[in-house]
Amino acid sequence: MNKVYDCVILGAGPGGLSAGIYSGRNRLDTLLIEQGQVGGQIALTAEIENYPGQSLFGETGITLSERMRDQADQFGVERVTDCIEKVELAGDVKVLYGKNETYQARAVILATGAYPRPIGCKGEGRFVGSGVSYCATCDGAFFTDLEVYVVGGGDSAVEEAIFLTQYARKVTIVHRRDELRAAKSIQEKAFANPKIAFLWDSVVEELKGDDVLNAMTVRNVKTGVLTEIRADEQDGMFGVFGFLGTIPRTTLFEGQLTLENGYIVTDEDMKTNIEGVFAVGDVRKKKLRQVVTAAADGAVAAMEVFSFLQER
Repeated sequence: MNKVYDCVILGAGPGGLSAGIYSGRNRLDTLLIEQGQVGGQIALTAEIENYPGQSLFGETGITLSERMRDQADQFGVERVTDCIEKVELAGDVKVLYGKNETYQARAVILATGAYPRPIGCKGEGRFVGSGVSYCATCDGAFFTDLEVYVVGGGDSAVEEAIFLTQYARKVTIVHRRDELRAAKSIQEKAFANPKIAFLWDSVVEELKGDDVLNAMTVRNVKTGVLTEIRADEQDGMFGVFGFLGTIPRTTLFEGQLTLENGYIVTDEDMKTNIEGVFAVGDVRKKKLRQVVTAAADGAVAAMEVFSFLQER
């Protein structure tokens, strides 16, 4: 493809779609590339209830993503489905090599996202959205008055366990060691919380159920003993939250962009270490990874692209 776009956006999650909306409104010649389903991670979310202005009833990740997509389309954003295998980000014209085409742009917004590190047990994928979650702020309220299990022992796992106590009847932290890895100050809060229990030296082997998660098998790593945990009959289900970290999709950018723990480092204007290259959403180093923050990142990046191109 010989055409040089004003802006190419890589990834059609909330950050990429928001960037597309703002870029299109600024009348920039914009291309949005997505290798899979529009919406990114939120396309897997069965119900959304914390995005400002959403539909109050029946809002899903897919419906919200589709409306964002339609807005981007309305402003003339071109969209293609392709898998980018190589990028050349230095220079005045950025080049992205896909399986189907080669794309060129004066500015690039990277919105490739990150994905939760899986628990790694049998049956995990089957119950995502029906008992298994990787986001307490997204899904915690759906487990009000139920029991939940949090897998992990680091800062995020313990902090999210504490957060979940405002909804769940009981929260059990499942950790493969006999002590937590979280900061002492966080541990102290967890130990002092009467709603939090601990299952030490244990890993989840299998998740089971019919339509929803209602049983799991855990293995003691020291003794090898397997224990089956079943949901209370009146509850009919329980929740399992995995907090073993996330894996950013940044392999393509290694050696070109500044990364920290795999995440792209940007300033508050979403600028990376390469002029004309911006990063938004879960792929960049940040504290809060939510739909609303990804959308905000996308808006900022698109406006910065507009200013960048105007200056040039």
